[in-house]
Amino acid sequence: MFFPRNLVCYLYDAMNLNQVFLHTGTNLGNRQANLRLANEWIEKEIGPIVQASEVYRTKAWGITDQPDFLNQALLARTRLSPFELLEKIQAIERRMGRVREVKWGERIIDIDILFYNDAIIETETLTIPHPYLHYRNFVLLPLMDIAPGLVHPGFGKTITELYANSEDTLLVEVVK
Repeated sequence: MFFPRNLVCYLYDAMNLNQVFLHTGTNLGNRQANLRLANEWIEKEIGPIVQASEVYRTKAWGITDQPDFLNQALLARTRLSPFELLEKIQAIERRMGRVREVKWGERIIDIDILFYNDAIIETETLTIPHPYLHYRNFVLLPLMDIAPGLVHPGFGKTITELYANSEDTLLVEVVK
């Protein structure tokens, strides 16, 4: 059987894309617009967004005396390595005006890598899966929208199981 060269190249490329789950959050400015702009930049700089969760609102976690956050989980495909992905994410955050002054402080945008394929990476600059995701319902609930059966490679539990065992009591609600 004969396949046109461009179709063969497309199929080859599609098979070599990495699956990444990202989490976006914002609590400054026009939060809905911030999430939309982050998604646009992710599609331009990282790769196509295959699935996106509902947008959720929650109180701040960590430092609680700040505006509520809007959060969303994304499934994207990319050719980037985990470290290239981190560089692109940080560049998008800077481009959107993110300034890192206080850990868990207010921010115009935050983009976290939750999972990269089923990789487990622990370095000084990058930890995948995200080390706090199983403690945070504002991460787990959006992730359950798009990947309830995804198995955490370190814990061997699904996102649904992690949520069922979560001790987080912060209210997380869908934005209407």
